[in-house]
Amino acid sequence: MKKIIPWILFFFLFFSFEGVHAKELSQEEIYRKRMDLYKKTEALTSIPWYYLAAIDQFERSIRDVRKDLPDPPAIIGYYVPPEQWAGPLNPNPKDTNPFTIALFGGIGKDGNGDGKIDQTNGEDLLYTLAQYLRAYGVDDQSFRLALWDYYKRDQTVRSIMTNAKIYRTFGQVDLSEKAFPLPKGYNYTYKNTWGDRRGWGGRRIHEGTDIFAGYGTPVRAVAYGVVELKGWNKYGGWRVGIRDLNNTYHYYAHLNGFSKDLKIGDVVKPGDVIGSVGSSGYGPPGTAGKFPPHLHFGMYKDNGIREWSFDPFPHLKMWERSSNKNQ
Repeated sequence: MKKIIPWILFFFLFFSFEGVHAKELSQEEIYRKRMDLYKKTEALTSIPWYYLAAIDQFERSIRDVRKDLPDPPAIIGYYVPPEQWAGPLNPNPKDTNPFTIALFGGIGKDGNGDGKIDQTNGEDLLYTLAQYLRAYGVDDQSFRLALWDYYKRDQTVRSIMTNAKIYRTFGQVDLSEKAFPLPKGYNYTYKNTWGDRRGWGGRRIHEGTDIFAGYGTPVRAVAYGVVELKGWNKYGGWRVGIRDLNNTYHYYAHLNGFSKDLKIGDVVKPGDVIGSVGSSGYGPPGTAGKFPPHLHFGMYKDNGIREWSFDPFPHLKMWERSSNKNQ
């Protein structure tokens, strides 16, 4: 009997463990369920799905990097503090009763008609968000005003408008593809130079990775995003800035020039050519040749409060491996 018990325990734990994994969703299933919820809420409220998706994705991106916010669940990332959801004077912050939530001035709404207002329910969350937006209107100007009144921060409004523009352009939420900034077939070399000292223009650190390549080597967008900046900077020369769906700003500097017709506000996808490698910078507009030709690639993260640079080298290595594998 003693020999049988350990085997019974083993099979119980094994099948329980397998059962847990069987319930986990693939990334494809998560995207599909997310889109289903956006579309259902759009049908109920007439709020365009890409507005809902834009806010939801922004909230998910900041929850991933903020310690003062709970980690986002798998499907819907939109977050409302319990005191706002249930009401500031509600003694029960986890209240799900529509009557008492309304009595205490909570903003939570019942989105699926089950008689409960559940802050962990994706339908209730998106319906509550949609009702807030509905009071403003369903065009971009109204949406922008609603965002400002809610977040009170210009960069947050721009980031969410970026998300909405990308989702509306491509008509889907599965937009996680990435690309290495230089295409295959060109010679290049790089190492981790983030944090190195720089002396021109004053002592500072290097906020990026330098990818050395020949003049004119095409430079590509690494992610789905919107062109937020284009022009000259005395440090970076001709440069482009693109913000993606994860509220990450990609900075491409020392360019030889820009792609024809590229302009601020353009939507790009991974692999789109945005310019070419050069040696511009370290002086007034037109200065070039003060250093070997290379692409300075930087990444900056915004968490809804502030923005900071981080090391892009691990991401470049990952995108490079993926590019080689898919060739």
